[in-house]
Amino acid sequence: MSRFVVAALYKFAPVAQPEQMQSDLRAVCAEHGICGTLLIAAEGINGTIAGSRSGIDTVLHHIRRYAGFQDMEHKESFASEQPFYRMKVRLKKEIVTIGLPDVNPNEIVGTYVSPQEWNEVISDPETIVIDTRNDYEIKIGSFKNAVNPETDSFRAFPDYVQKNLDPQKNKKVAMFCTGGIRCEKASAYMKKLGFEEVYHLKGGILKYLEEMPQEQSLWQGECFVFDQRVAVGHGLAEGRYILCPSCRHPVSPEDVKSDKYIDGIACPNCHDSLSEERKARSAERQKQINLAEARGEKHIGAEYNSEGEDD
Repeated sequence: MSRFVVAALYKFAPVAQPEQMQSDLRAVCAEHGICGTLLIAAEGINGTIAGSRSGIDTVLHHIRRYAGFQDMEHKESFASEQPFYRMKVRLKKEIVTIGLPDVNPNEIVGTYVSPQEWNEVISDPETIVIDTRNDYEIKIGSFKNAVNPETDSFRAFPDYVQKNLDPQKNKKVAMFCTGGIRCEKASAYMKKLGFEEVYHLKGGILKYLEEMPQEQSLWQGECFVFDQRVAVGHGLAEGRYILCPSCRHPVSPEDVKSDKYIDGIACPNCHDSLSEERKARSAERQKQINLAEARGEKHIGAEYNSEGEDD
């Protein structure tokens, strides 16, 4: 039975006192045993948190008390174990890092498309459909016929647009990401460049997988998430991937069968590029994890980033 509620949230809205919001949220999360990550900037808030039903409800209610955040939406899924090790509330220059200070979704943004309308939009042959996530996320799942920009950081997205897209030629652009935040900022950027029809999936892939019946879905594969579950499928059911502790890339059951997979040390993605020193460190870390499990304890491992936190 799933015991933990996992809430993914973001909202672009001006924050007058980011330090005060940080202090307030640290306190309320600590009081209610919430774990995860919240990023706060002058442009808004972004993060994923997990805890009890009452604890999550209390934190969400607290955030919505701030001016401009009353209508903040969130997406929920569930986990059988706490998917985060600790609680982090961080101040950032941007809540999702594109590296362009003048790109502000509070000023201009594309057209939101609901999950129910999304299939029609991306099935239009005149529409170019772009997955704004990073390459390692896209490899385990994406929408049918979507373009992979082959970026390893959201900071690289503007360069992809400059080299591959033209406002005069690409009249209709539809974008999507895990929870909606990256493509919201991407759409603001493209609108500033002069692209006329820019659409983005409201609530992201997670909302689509939650609401769209599998038999009507155009999603293929699983969706990478930034917590211990690694990936989810239709209905937000936990997926079949694990995470490589060395390169942080998703590892499939097929990858596990590879000669280049070493439990807790390397996977086919990083095996050949890891130094012997790095492999030795990973082996020692795995040994400590095994010892902790034998004692019935939980080993504190590497952190998970919120969606879009590339720096």
